[in-house]
Amino acid sequence: MNEQKLIRGCLRGCARCQRLLYERYASKMYAVCLRYARTPSDAADILQEGFIKVFTKLEQFQFQGSFEGWIRRIIINTALRMYQRQRFEFESSGWERLPEAPIEPDAIDQLSEAELLQLVSRLPDGYRMVFNLVAIEGYSHAEVAEMLGIQESTSRSQLTKARRWLCEQLRVLYPNAALSVE
Repeated sequence: MNEQKLIRGCLRGCARCQRLLYERYASKMYAVCLRYARTPSDAADILQEGFIKVFTKLEQFQFQGSFEGWIRRIIINTALRMYQRQRFEFESSGWERLPEAPIEPDAIDQLSEAELLQLVSRLPDGYRMVFNLVAIEGYSHAEVAEMLGIQESTSRSQLTKARRWLCEQLRVLYPNAALSVE
């Protein structure tokens, strides 16, 4: 069933279409959830809450642009709201005093996707949110600042700190690799 028919079926309340839509996008969106969540259980909660929003807001989709991108945005916003409700604050982990170094991400090529996602999942909440939004999703610092209710400079700082933290973790995994922060 093509995407447009599937969406229209969901809008009519067809349970089969809703199940098919969920099955088509759930695994991709769960991967997104894992990047924002602290635990797989949190990711499952984000996914569930996100798909509830997808189905309740489906009539707002205008059949313009990517439907998957529309779902992804709802999932990301759900993840961000989850952490805002929990009143997370951008953490300070002591990595702020890491020495500056030139950038050369050679070791990243040695990592599997699963290993990289595991490292990203270990970032402190604030670092992880900004890293995901800027480095992976492609949002600007201005957009991230608005989404998270922070200053652009805070977004930039959190991204730099996240990169430094990841670089330090890579140095532990690959002590002989040429690594840098920026």
